Amino acid sequence: MDERSVVTCFLRNDGELLLLRRSDAVGSYRGRWGGVAGHVRDDDGQEQAPETAARAAIEAETGLADAVSLVRSGEPVSVDDGEYRFLVHPFLFDCDSRAAETNEETAGHEWVHAPEILRRETVPRLWTSYDRVRPRVATLSDRTHGSAWLSLRGLETLRDETALAVEGHDDAGETSERAGDDWAALADLARRLRDARPAMAVLENRSNQVMTAASDEETPAAIERAARGAIEQSVGADREAARVAASELPARVATLSRSGTVAAALRQGDPEAVLVAESRPGGEGVGVAESLAESTGVTLTTDAALPFELDEWNAEAVLVGADRVLPDGSVVNKVGTRGAALAAAAAGIDCLVVAASDKVAADGRYDLEARDPGELYDGEADVRVANPTFDVTPADAVTAVLTEQGRLSTAEVGAVAAAHREWAAWET
Repeated sequence: MDERSVVTCFLRNDGELLLLRRSDAVGSYRGRWGGVAGHVRDDDGQEQAPETAARAAIEAETGLADAVSLVRSGEPVSVDDGEYRFLVHPFLFDCDSRAAETNEETAGHEWVHAPEILRRETVPRLWTSYDRVRPRVATLSDRTHGSAWLSLRGLETLRDETALAVEGHDDAGETSERAGDDWAALADLARRLRDARPAMAVLENRSNQVMTAASDEETPAAIERAARGAIEQSVGADREAARVAASELPARVATLSRSGTVAAALRQGDPEAVLVAESRPGGEGVGVAESLAESTGVTLTTDAALPFELDEWNAEAVLVGADRVLPDGSVVNKVGTRGAALAAAAAGIDCLVVAASDKVAADGRYDLEARDPGELYDGEADVRVANPTFDVTPADAVTAVLTEQGRLSTAEVGAVAAAHREWAAWET
C-alpha cells in the first residue's frame, strides 16, 4: 500500500479551532471531523512543498487563505489504519476571520475548543497532529507577539493538558491511565505558566484566575471548564479595551512595539496617519508598520528619532500597550515606551496606554528581561552592557490607562491590583 503525503491545517481564532465534518463527496473517513486537509501532490501529480499545499487547501476548503498567518508546522504523523496509509504534515495558522466558505467536501463546520477533538469521531490521529503544533509552556518564550496573545496561549496550554487528564489520554491522544488524580501536576503546570514571563502580569493573573475558579473542586474537569471560560472572557476583555481606546484616538497617532490590542484599536479607530517606531531590540515595529500600510498612511522611524518625530510629524497622541501595570499606575512595556511618554508630555500630547485590566499586577515587582549582551556589543573592551527588553514609565507620564472597564484612575488601578492579589490565594 502506497503512503500518500497530506496536510492537516488547524486554523485558530480567539482560542478556538475550525473543525470540518467530511461529506459523502470525499473518498475517505466520510462523516468524520478533521482540520483543513489536502494532498501534497497538486492536481497535475507534482509534489509541492507541504506549506504550499497547506495554503492551497485552506483556500479551496474555506476561502480563508488571505486571513491566515503561519504559527508553526510540526513533525509528520504516520497514519495506517489497514485501509489507508498517510503521512500527515500538521500546520497551525492564526486566522483573523471566522467566515469560512466551505466546498462540497464539507458537510458542516464549527469553531470549537481544541479538546473537542478528543470527544468527537475524527479522522485517525487528529489529536496527535494537533499535539505536534499546539501551544506549550515553551511557546511563552516567543519574543514577537504581545502579552495578550501569549496569555491566550498559556490558557490554551492549561485547557488542553487538563482535557487530556479528564479523558484519560496521553499527550498524543492515546488512552492511558492519566485520568483521576492530576490536580497536583496541573497545579504545577499552572505555576510554570504563571511564572514563565515575570514581566507579563496577564500570564500570572489569568493562570491564577483559572486555578481560583477550580480550587473548590480541585479536579482536572474544573480546571478545564475554568480555562475555557477564561479564554472567552479574555478575548472579550481585550476586544473591549481596544474599542475603548479606538473611541479616543485622534487623526494622527504614534506607537511602538507590537500589541494585538493596540493593533485592534488602530483598525477600529481608523486614524488618517500612524507613526511607528522600529522597536529595537527585535524590530517588531517594522512588521506593525507593514500590517497597517494598506489601511492608513504609515511613517516608520527609528527609536532614537521618535521623540523628535512626535513634534516634527505633528503627532496628536501616543498609543502603547502594556505588559504590566503596577499598582501605583506606572507601566512596564517594551523598552522605548518611557522615552515616548516623556516626549509626548514635552510635546503637549496624550500618552494613552491600552490594556485589559488583567494586566494590572498584584504587586510592584517587575522584570525588565535583560537580553543577550552580545546583541549590542561583542567586542573585547571592558564595557558593561544594558540591553533590557522592557522599561518602566512613571504614572505621571501616562495620560490614561484604557481598559475594558474604561479609564482607570491611579486609585482604581490599585483596587484592581488588590483583587488580583486575592486570585493568588488559591495556593494557600
